[in-house]
Amino acid sequence: MNYNIAQPFFESARQYPQRLALFASGKCYTYSELLDAVVRVAGWLSNGDQHEPKRVGILGSRSMEACVGILAAAWVGAAYVPINLKLPQMGIVGLLKRSRLDALIADPTGTQMLTPQVLAQSPPKILCVRKHVPSNFAQRAAYFEDLPDAAKYHEPVTTGEDVVAYILYTSGSTGVPKGVMLPNRAVRQLLNVMAQDYPLTQEDRIAETTEISFDLSVYNMFATWRAGASLHIVPQEQAMAPAKFVAERQITAWLSVPSIAAFMSRMGLLKKDVFPSLRYTFFCGEPLLASVAEAWRGAAPNSLVVNMYGPTEAAVMCIGQGYGPHSVLTRDCVAIGRPFAQTQAAIAQGEWGFASPGSPGELLLAGPQLALGYLDDQEKTAARFATIDGTCWYRTGDLAYYDENGIFHYLGRIDNQVKVLGYRVELEEIECHLRDSTGCADVAAVAWPLHGGSASGVVAFVVNYAGSEESVKKTLQETLPAYMVPSKIHLIPELPLNNNGKVDRGALLKILEQGTVPE
Repeated sequence: MNYNIAQPFFESARQYPQRLALFASGKCYTYSELLDAVVRVAGWLSNGDQHEPKRVGILGSRSMEACVGILAAAWVGAAYVPINLKLPQMGIVGLLKRSRLDALIADPTGTQMLTPQVLAQSPPKILCVRKHVPSNFAQRAAYFEDLPDAAKYHEPVTTGEDVVAYILYTSGSTGVPKGVMLPNRAVRQLLNVMAQDYPLTQEDRIAETTEISFDLSVYNMFATWRAGASLHIVPQEQAMAPAKFVAERQITAWLSVPSIAAFMSRMGLLKKDVFPSLRYTFFCGEPLLASVAEAWRGAAPNSLVVNMYGPTEAAVMCIGQGYGPHSVLTRDCVAIGRPFAQTQAAIAQGEWGFASPGSPGELLLAGPQLALGYLDDQEKTAARFATIDGTCWYRTGDLAYYDENGIFHYLGRIDNQVKVLGYRVELEEIECHLRDSTGCADVAAVAWPLHGGSASGVVAFVVNYAGSEESVKKTLQETLPAYMVPSKIHLIPELPLNNNGKVDRGALLKILEQGTVPE
């Protein structure tokens, strides 16, 4: 069996060559056109090398070139490694250095980011867009515009189930992002379960709501092309308010973080029956407020609305529950539901005991959707992926419980990892950079303000710092993506501590709520 994640795309392209495969940047691409581009890039990846590439970086997003690069990397049996375009230059440099790429593919936006500093850490093999190269570009590279026609081509190379399909970087508590390695079997299992429970057809039109560095994109892309359906990439300028895009493109399937729906609801965009074309709506990545789910159900009367749960380490989503009049809630949010087929979920209690119904503890996951671990970090891999009675369990770090009906309820983070605008952020990573930029040991960061269990920003505290808030922000902007840079940095005389002598984040949130921050 060929586990190559590009194989289903190839089969759809042979069966439906003239059907629409992709809408990006205002242009439509048929399966035949997309296949031709993929094969040309795959030929470039393999040409002239003594060994096939193992890792291919994708410096791009929301573009045809990014999609083609991902499929081409898979085609030759390589893992694709998306590089977040929202990272500052030094953040991109750091990821390139850690990833040890065999090739780098840049779309128009990514091409403009190929500065001398970025190129210094890039592999020699680079494919970019000629008309978008920077004025100081002095690198021998190949260009999309110059690739030869695909005179003949073979099917995607045969790859095994445990071959790495993609590597996604997530926030790390040491200040260094973790590279999560997902194998082919994890993607296949995700797509199999979703196709069984929520089948797509060739007539479906799926919205791509996120960047390729966010794992929701994995389902959006590969579920679409497996079904012979079409992927419609939401332009960046409409990302937070895509109501017009949904209506114009007659979107039938939608997967996004709940914060987009919450924003649309606050803006009055979820009017009754405004999205009649939608038949599937999946929310994942943050707690889903029941009020937001209800508003969306009114706007999309023909759609199933499903709340999903899943960390990057378990291939996008692995627990779910549909929303309706009789849905189970957790406080004011939709409960995350029941595990997918072949996924095991349990609540840890004590030293690797398992809790009974109703008892909260750390949520553990097992099954074929699990990652292989973290790139070049055996210590973190061993700490997070534990074998208990012969089964490998991933420790999510999420506090949860399950009820007597087997429904799982998410209660929050055990550690200080939070969701900010849908992105997973470890507050310790921000604190690490705060210490580096201020020279102060006593710092703290909290997610703020909070809306229904997720945050729209970060606020930081620094003790006994003689400099200015703006100077700290400027330094952080050089090393952190914008969503991790604190919107406000309070310079305070001391941090509140709990009984264990640790920073009391609850107390910090309370003084923010009360507006009583000591200065």
